[in-house]
Order: sequence, then C-alpha cells, then structure tokens
Amino acid sequence: MEYNLEVLNLTKNYQDFHLENINIKLPKGQIIGLIGENGSGKTTTIKAILNLITYDKGSIKIFGKDNYNLTKEEREKIGIVLDDSFFSPILDANDINKLMKNFYHNWNEKLYFDTLKKFKIPYNKPLKEFSSGMKMKIKVLCAIAHEPKLLILDEPTNGLDPIFRYEIIELFNNFVSNKENSILMTTHITSDLEHLVNEVIFIDEGKIILDIPKVKIDNEYGIIEVLANNFSQIKKDDYIKCLKYKNEYYFLVNSKDEFQKKYPKLEIRKPTLEEMMLILVKGE
Repeated sequence: MEYNLEVLNLTKNYQDFHLENINIKLPKGQIIGLIGENGSGKTTTIKAILNLITYDKGSIKIFGKDNYNLTKEEREKIGIVLDDSFFSPILDANDINKLMKNFYHNWNEKLYFDTLKKFKIPYNKPLKEFSSGMKMKIKVLCAIAHEPKLLILDEPTNGLDPIFRYEIIELFNNFVSNKENSILMTTHITSDLEHLVNEVIFIDEGKIILDIPKVKIDNEYGIIEVLANNFSQIKKDDYIKCLKYKNEYYFLVNSKDEFQKKYPKLEIRKPTLEEMMLILVKGE
C-alpha cells in the first residue's frame, strides 16, 4: 500500500503537555479523521507534520520523504487549512486569485472561480465583510485549487452552517475520488466524519486511545443503554467503557454480535462518533 503521509512514534514534550508516540499512516485515496477534545493534541500533531514546530522523537514522511527534505515542488503538493491562517482582511476573492496563481505553479484558476460561483462567494467583497463560514470556504478552496495530493485540514468545517458543511464535505469526497489524493483532518464536529472518513483516530491528552477503520465501527461496535438499577447485570469483561448520565449507563462494546448472544434481552445500536469519543474520554 502506498502512503501520502506516514507519522511514526511522534513525540513532543512541553512543560504542561506531552504528545506521545503518535502513529498515523494515510494511504492514497483515503481520508483519516483525527478527533478529540480541545487541547488533546490534534493541532500539535498537525503543526509537527507541517514543520511548524520541532518535535523530540519520531519521524514524519510525506510522499515517502522526510518532511524536512521536501522540495519546493513537493511542498506545493500539500494543501493546508489552519484555524489561525488567512489573508489580509482588505483583500477580495479576485485579489486572492492574483496572489495564488503567482505563488503556485499548478494554480487552477477555472476551478477556483467555478467553485466561488458554486459557493456563492462574491468576487469583489473584502474579506473583512465575510462571515466566518465564508472565510472558511475561501481557505478550503485555496487549499484545493493549486491541485495538491495531500490535504492537511485543522477544523475545516468550523463556523459553517449545515448547508455549507455539506458543500465542503462534497468537495472533499470529490478530491479523493481519483484514488491518489488523501486528506488528514481534525474536527470536533464528529458528525461531519460519519459518511466521509475511512479511518478514525481518537486522541486524548496527547495519546492515541483508538485507531480504527470506520467500517469496523459500523459493523462491530455498539452502544447499550440501561437504567442504573440494571448496571450490575453487565460484566466488566463484556464492554470497553461505560458512562453514567443521569439515571442511565451507556456501555460501549466492540463486538455487538457477541454481546447480543450473551445479553439477548438488551437492545444494542450503532454508536455515533460523538458518543464513542465521549465514552472513551469520559467513561470508566
């Protein structure tokens, strides 16, 4: 299998935070979602991949090469959206096009303006008058319009309403449809990943707590809800973690078929990514 991104044992130590042994392998044609609470280590991982910070241990390869040895042409094959990066607020969409086509050799002007039209983004309105959602659309569009092979996206759907998020997700699906391009994206809006990602990596307090194909979640994982007075009937060996909320317990299991055989009277359902993250992080 060919990978556009490989992160091996990435470790970064701060005085009050430690990123420990992060491993990510992103194949061509696939999307990985890196999810976790704010402060869990998502953005630190992204910044290390992009060489925006140094790291203490591990290795990072992009297109098969160490990330600090990439040529200018290879770096142009990476599209980036960071929450704190953007253009001057006095620029408009036409100004951005002029800048970008002088910066990137493969800037696709037709794709840029066609997508502006599809997203209903005005050409002559300064960015300072844009909503947060429109600004994010411009960021994502600029990351894709220079025809990269790898997209690194930090909270790309943040600030978007449901219609905008649908349009962006459709753009991401089209991006990887050639089976050569890949996306690594972080988000706390886990619903955006439900029908988008091939693999989900849960991160908490600087550590990966679960790395799993999305299809395995869909086919094998389950959630059981029981009242507090029925808690003791479920044995500890039969679930991963449980979370108490009000007068109910929510159990996360990794083999719903086996669980159903042992507890045929209990109802089991497919978990959402949000529920999984909540139980994995806050559960016992």
